[in-house]
Amino acid sequence: MIPRLQPKVTLALPAIGFFQRLVEAGFEGDIETGPASRTVFSTDNSIYQLEPTGILFPRGVEDLQHLASVLAEPTFRGISIAPRGGGTGTNGQSLTSGVVVDCSRHMRSILEIDPVRRVARVQAGVVKDQLNQALKPYGLFFAPELSTSNRATIGGMISTDACGQGSCLYGKTSNHILGLRIVLVDGSDFWSRPLDAEALDEIVAGKDRVGEIHRTVERITREKRDRITEVFPKLNRYMTGYDLAHVRRDDGCFDLNAVLCGSEGTLALIAEAELNLLPIPAHAALINIRYGDFNTALEDARDLAALKVASVETIDEKVLGLARRDIVWTGIARFFPDEPDAVTDGINIVEVLADDEEELERKLSEVTAALDAGISTRHAGYTIARGHAEVEAIWSMRKRAVGLLGNVEGPVRPVAFVEDTAVPPENLAAYIREFRALLDGAGLSYGMFGHVDAGVLHVRPALDLTRDAHVRLVREISDAAVTLTRKYGGVLWGEHGKGVRSEYVPEFFGDLYPCLQEIKRAFDPDNRLNPGKIATPSSEALTKIDDVPLRGDTDRIIGNQIRSAFDNAAYCNGNGACFDFDETSPMCPSYKATRDRRFSPKGRAALMREWLMLLAENGIDPRDEATRLRRSAPLASLARRAFNSLSPANRDDFSHEVRAAMETCLACKACAGQCPVKVSVPAFRSKFLELYYGRYLRPLKDPLVAAIETTLPLVQRIRPAYNMVVGTRVGRRLMRVVGLTSLPRLPQISLAKEAARLGVPLATAQTIEALSPGERQRSVVFVADSFTAYFDPDVALAAIVLARKSGFSPLLAASHVNGKALHVHGYLGRFADAAQRTAGYLQQLDDAGMTLVGLDPSMTLAFRSEYKGMLKAAVLLPQEWLAANLDRLAASPSVVKGNSFRLMPHCTERTNAPASVAQWQKIFESLGIDLQVAQTGCCGMAGTFGHEARNRPISERLYAMSWKPEVDAAGDTDILMATGYSCRSQVKEIDAKRIPHPFQVIAGIISETSEVPQL
Repeated sequence: MIPRLQPKVTLALPAIGFFQRLVEAGFEGDIETGPASRTVFSTDNSIYQLEPTGILFPRGVEDLQHLASVLAEPTFRGISIAPRGGGTGTNGQSLTSGVVVDCSRHMRSILEIDPVRRVARVQAGVVKDQLNQALKPYGLFFAPELSTSNRATIGGMISTDACGQGSCLYGKTSNHILGLRIVLVDGSDFWSRPLDAEALDEIVAGKDRVGEIHRTVERITREKRDRITEVFPKLNRYMTGYDLAHVRRDDGCFDLNAVLCGSEGTLALIAEAELNLLPIPAHAALINIRYGDFNTALEDARDLAALKVASVETIDEKVLGLARRDIVWTGIARFFPDEPDAVTDGINIVEVLADDEEELERKLSEVTAALDAGISTRHAGYTIARGHAEVEAIWSMRKRAVGLLGNVEGPVRPVAFVEDTAVPPENLAAYIREFRALLDGAGLSYGMFGHVDAGVLHVRPALDLTRDAHVRLVREISDAAVTLTRKYGGVLWGEHGKGVRSEYVPEFFGDLYPCLQEIKRAFDPDNRLNPGKIATPSSEALTKIDDVPLRGDTDRIIGNQIRSAFDNAAYCNGNGACFDFDETSPMCPSYKATRDRRFSPKGRAALMREWLMLLAENGIDPRDEATRLRRSAPLASLARRAFNSLSPANRDDFSHEVRAAMETCLACKACAGQCPVKVSVPAFRSKFLELYYGRYLRPLKDPLVAAIETTLPLVQRIRPAYNMVVGTRVGRRLMRVVGLTSLPRLPQISLAKEAARLGVPLATAQTIEALSPGERQRSVVFVADSFTAYFDPDVALAAIVLARKSGFSPLLAASHVNGKALHVHGYLGRFADAAQRTAGYLQQLDDAGMTLVGLDPSMTLAFRSEYKGMLKAAVLLPQEWLAANLDRLAASPSVVKGNSFRLMPHCTERTNAPASVAQWQKIFESLGIDLQVAQTGCCGMAGTFGHEARNRPISERLYAMSWKPEVDAAGDTDILMATGYSCRSQVKEIDAKRIPHPFQVIAGIISETSEVPQL
């Protein structure tokens, strides 16, 4: 039995008083000070870990003003704050031991879109892709491109002056800022906009803080003009934050926003922004060029950029190899074909944009002509992707490159600390050769990719920061990178901000650093805003790269064996792909429904990692505890578990914090498929729940849910009584008492009886032995899961009809326990026993040469994940089976004519079987049907999740996000289909509509091809 785990840090009294005073002052946002929230916000996408005192989630500019006013009170002079956007910073920009201010939960409104002026006004928490989604109907977009665009907030982009691919064409965030609404440390609410000479004179004359700030910046930029010109490098990725070189604009205006953009929250709190918008390019194409080595790709990239293309991106062999194993590869593999006699160790992706097709083809011809003759004959070939859909698919691979570098085995993994150096593009190849020599000399592996047209290189050396020798390398490589970038006329921080690397600021700014201190002093004289970053107001020290605690400090306590045993929880690198704002994206449904970062894969991984560390500090190996637990009788520990559950001494057990986060997980496995690092929450969640409920009592619903597969045959015998319980008000109230709700009724039809009537045998050893080799080849065994078999038997019956019409002899798998419900709820010992029995049975069928086909995607894919290591046999998804037998399908034209067909896939198959959706489209195409695939997220049911009373509000919220609009929009001639049983059940429960499985639709429209003998 695991012990009670005491959180490490408690709040100091001044901090407690601060949060109470905020409420009294009128702060209406959320305030979180619990150990779970502090743990989750202690990391970002960097190598550092620093636990904050608390987290604030303001609801608007008024809350930011209340915050500033309370901070100014003498009692709280010792408290500092740090703004946080998407939380994906690679250099600890938003990490603090003070108070985090996160605008992403509530301040995410798009306040105004003016398509005529091409201006948008947004709150700081709006996500970039969210904004562009709203702008698309107007033909406009917000230009700076980022790999994290689906979770990066506008406030965060401004704070780091973010940019990425295409920056030579579109510039940085600061190039598109028209105005910033900021809150200063004294509570002043001020709109910063470019000022002409008259307006500047007026504001400089002011006696308030706004006047003082403008006087300071105006004087410095006037008096130090020549020195500023000398110090600031002439780069596309110029010096961000306190950017004195661009305060005086070419049109003569004075623009304070040049100082604010990239200031990382050290000067003011950003509340709103006015943004300049651009027209969406009408036509786009990518030329994907393959090379035998990375250096050749780099050398050619400079010549390609000279052709005035929109952008040039270079990727090395390591990133490319990781991408080949990623979920996105299926959709883009044709653009990067494998050469039988050549190895691709580098690629250049060249972007071409145009206003019309003729212009696009002309530009493409210029580049391809240069490739074929002029620039280089050293490439191994190229392909062209045309149209926004193909272009976006390839860019999505490039966007995932940073995260993919973390998807390796073992404790030595690529990490970020020198990953955004920038030098003049003409110096890039020479610079990279020296940089690679530096890393090779240290014996390190690494991945490289970059915006070569802008002279930016992304590199992550592979380190294990639990090793002292590797920790020392962070300092050695950082110092060497500073020397190298200065040698080649560049900067250490070309894209991802300074953050913890601020100790190098004086070296780059030289004698202008005191000017930065003056500016900091004008904005924040007491050093309350993200102290230690970029500049300090007086003699305070800047943050140093080896003075901030590392993640490796925690990982060292856990140990590598434990880290590797818990499904990448401890290896989450914080890239934040699970914070995707898009409601139609599968990942992560619980985060989308709650906006609580604890309830995301990153949050749960952070909590699990902390939990493992606390166990290790108590001398507990969770693997040994799990083994002991499985060997013991549950009743033997009942009294002790009951005491632990009731004892007040256990109220602050950190395990409760972890359980609260795990309870909201839908176990949809979107994280296992879509996370670049393959963090699998359902897998480590099950391991946690097993140990947690070895110490505490389970809720009443758990044993009922866990036993559902074994009790359904009995329940079917008393079907009327069961239906009365789940179908009456009294019965439903009774079910809610035990924690269950929205339970489906059992239909009158029995799959077993109907199969017997149709002459469909069970796939037993005796039945199989009686078949000839030819009969076995024509046979197919449908592995019907318990939920489909008992609650939706029409799907299995449709499969039988479809098989016979297609010339197959169908059989049904014998009754078996899949065990998914056991696994989800942490009954891992019972799951292992059931899975071994079922795996043995299915393997026997496979060994006999039988084709096995599942019906429900989630249950079928369990045979590939939860059964890994137990089952070698392949249980095919329905579409995998049909796609291999297209020649047997022929549609009846009269059925197809006049109808539209739309598929709503289960999120597990969409994210864990990447080819599955395309296979369905191929199947329907063979029937003469253009199958449309609905872009939906999770339906909210997710197996048993939506049937648990505590989860029902989240379940219904998720359904309303993306499923309900699709269901409501379906007309009389629209045939809407869903592959998942739980999805169809959710539609029936909420909208009282029955939507079919694709098997049911296909069985009704195909013609019979041959007579099949009865077995």
